[in-house]
Amino acid sequence: MRERAGKSRRVVVKLGSNVLAGPQDGLDVAVVAGLAREIHAARAAGREIVVVTSGAVLAGRRKLGIAPASPLDLDVAVKQAIAAVGQVEIMRFWQSIFDWYGIAVGQILVTRDIVSVRSRFIAARHTLRQLLDLDVIPIVNENDSVASEEIQLGDNDNLSAIVAGAVDADLLVLLTDCDGLYSKDPRTNHDARLIDFVALDDDGRDFRAGDSASGVGLGGMGTKVASARLAARTGAVTVIANGKTQGTLTRVLAGESVGTIFEPSETPLRARKRWLLFQDQPEGVLVVDAGAVAALCERGKSLLPGGVAEVIGDFDRGGVVEIRDAGGRAIARGLATYSADEIRAIRGRRTDAIADALGFKLKDEVVHRDDMTLLEMP
Repeated sequence: MRERAGKSRRVVVKLGSNVLAGPQDGLDVAVVAGLAREIHAARAAGREIVVVTSGAVLAGRRKLGIAPASPLDLDVAVKQAIAAVGQVEIMRFWQSIFDWYGIAVGQILVTRDIVSVRSRFIAARHTLRQLLDLDVIPIVNENDSVASEEIQLGDNDNLSAIVAGAVDADLLVLLTDCDGLYSKDPRTNHDARLIDFVALDDDGRDFRAGDSASGVGLGGMGTKVASARLAARTGAVTVIANGKTQGTLTRVLAGESVGTIFEPSETPLRARKRWLLFQDQPEGVLVVDAGAVAALCERGKSLLPGGVAEVIGDFDRGGVVEIRDAGGRAIARGLATYSADEIRAIRGRRTDAIADALGFKLKDEVVHRDDMTLLEMP
């Protein structure tokens, strides 16, 4: 697996706020300059690099002279204003550093509609790929200056996995301020063991993934593990490693044993199903019986009306729905063939009774398997 990381050609590098934070509550110039050198060397070796960066609030706070505070503690309007200033600072910072190497950078600011609206997801994917074709380094960040709670992606770990899927990355590198994933919290357990490798089917019992304790970033190790698993479904290897340590990125790209590496799927999802996988705010929910769960998960079948026990929410035809079992466990996401009210009218019925119940029939399937993505590996 390390050798595979060493042979990667298209790489997404995510830099957390805790990596970028300097000793005086501003950006750490030495760390960012060092990472820029490593990125330049990687490009010189023929790799394509996409950077997903946090730190807009951090940079804006420093520029405006606002006292340190966690982003979670800030008033939303204040945070958005600070982020607007910080986004300029971050891009000025990156461009000034990469100017030394004659490298152009391009900014992409996103909100949740990059995944909730398929046309925008496709447009973002095309823009990212075009920037790479133009030999430009895309600098991607969530647009905190306008993002409300409803349109936030939540954290840049999640965003980096989405970007990795959008550009068909071979490798996702999540740089943080710790050495990787541990069996226990190393801050409070001296016997904590660094996990070198996480298999695709690992249930997580052997490691701990908690929330952020830095007070700077929004994500913690739990979000990084979730993002690594998301990227795995798109075929990308993920490495979690210490971005504060000089040379870490170079070592990862050399295939050395550094940080924690996550195994990817050998059968990556197609582009349409990747988009469905990213839909973590569905418009409605279909609760299905045990027979339907088995048909979907074990036999790769479509969802028929007979297996639907309950319809939650209000959505139109083509709406994104989450499919859950009777216990509330999310099984899959997909596009509904019928509206919520139409599915309520046909739930529990045989397919040959659809026309009688509705007065018409579009298809046998409530959600077709081609428009569905299982949330766990089959």
